[in-house]
Amino acid sequence: MARVPEAQPLRLTYDDYRAIPDDGRRYELIEGEIRIMSSPATQHQRVSRNLGVLLHLHVNEHQLGEVLTAPLDVILDRGTVVQPDILFVSKLRLGVISKRGIEGPPDLVVEVLSESTQSFDRGAKRQVYARYGVDHYWIVDPEARALAEHVRSRNDYALLATHTAPAVCRTALFPDLQLELARVFP
Repeated sequence: MARVPEAQPLRLTYDDYRAIPDDGRRYELIEGEIRIMSSPATQHQRVSRNLGVLLHLHVNEHQLGEVLTAPLDVILDRGTVVQPDILFVSKLRLGVISKRGIEGPPDLVVEVLSESTQSFDRGAKRQVYARYGVDHYWIVDPEARALAEHVRSRNDYALLATHTAPAVCRTALFPDLQLELARVFP
């Protein structure tokens, strides 16, 4: 008697992801599976904007590379496309920026936590970023008014420091930036 093979889960690709009709929602493709992202809350957007502006001003002034913000596709492979809140690509790696988005790992990814995304951002998404070679990962928590700075160590991250407002902090990636967290968290 022939055995019927078990059904394999459907794995989508970047082409499938791009074919999703524009319905006003944001999507990510994580290892072939579509993830619908809820719209960020006001506090999330304020924190993301404030941090993005401060990083952009510093990076632009020192000609370090480019800071970009969501929504923007970061294509890590055919089956993994993410949209981090903020990202940085160093000037030595600007070639990963294309018309489609970022094709490869950015130097820094920043996720601003929301109630609906925090466990995913701290867990599965963190693992994806580490596996695909994102060297610096910041998790920003608006409720705790804190920025947790992680640096990749093999296929995971080591926590370097947690900076809490109203502190002025320096990070491993931007040692010349005096980041005033009171300006990040409204």
